Amino acid sequence: MSPPTICPSCSAEASGRFCANCGANLAGGKCAACGGELTPGAKFCHHCGAAASAGAAPSGSSGRLPWIVAAVALLTVLAMIAGRSFASRGAGAAPDATAAIAPAGTDQPADSGAQPRGPDISSLTPEEQADRLFNRVMRLAGEGKQDSVQFFAPMAISVYQSLSPLNTDQRYDAGRIGVVAGAIPFAKAQADTILKLNPTHLLGLILASEVAKAEGRASAARDHEKKLLAAEKSELARKLPEYDRHVNDITAALAAARKDLGAA
Repeated sequence: MSPPTICPSCSAEASGRFCANCGANLAGGKCAACGGELTPGAKFCHHCGAAASAGAAPSGSSGRLPWIVAAVALLTVLAMIAGRSFASRGAGAAPDATAAIAPAGTDQPADSGAQPRGPDISSLTPEEQADRLFNRVMRLAGEGKQDSVQFFAPMAISVYQSLSPLNTDQRYDAGRIGVVAGAIPFAKAQADTILKLNPTHLLGLILASEVAKAEGRASAARDHEKKLLAAEKSELARKLPEYDRHVNDITAALAAARKDLGAA
């Protein structure tokens, strides 16, 4: 039997590669973390500071551990990010395309946190889908839920584009969605088209004024408001269906125009 080994670190009798009393490396070897040479009795690698008790790296494996450690660290970071994202969605459920055009009575708020129900929307016509999305986007905009507006607006615009050629009412609705979503060139195109067909159309002038304000062109916005007030009586006398549908928008825009021009 070979005589017991005396640990050079704590002087206790020891056997094997590591001291059972203090954990010191009895055989030297290579650091498992950096591959540096370990001296007998070393508790830590004097090259990188790694604990020697972690074990000397087997032949051909000393270079793999740093990569393994890095991979574990990366996975940990990714898990943390995913957890935060999930928690964020849990606080306000992500909008669902099905919920966006759910029939009345099943339409749940996009940010309610409740799981939206999935009604059969195959029976809705494209026009009905467009109307439902318009109402949803404008309601969310009014509630200040801009993240949800940005989610639904591209969907709504896509539906409106599928209806081509759009009538004046649909162009106004699509343009309003563009304004609240920040899609100003799209909104401007709708206003320009309406006014090209009828230069005094109230909805076209209202939309053009909103676009100008969004672009920071106050003078152009006032010009459109002047035209709006000048065309009010003659246009309302036409009793166009879109004027009835958007009577609240027209009333509010006329009041705002009088206020803006009175203060100018």
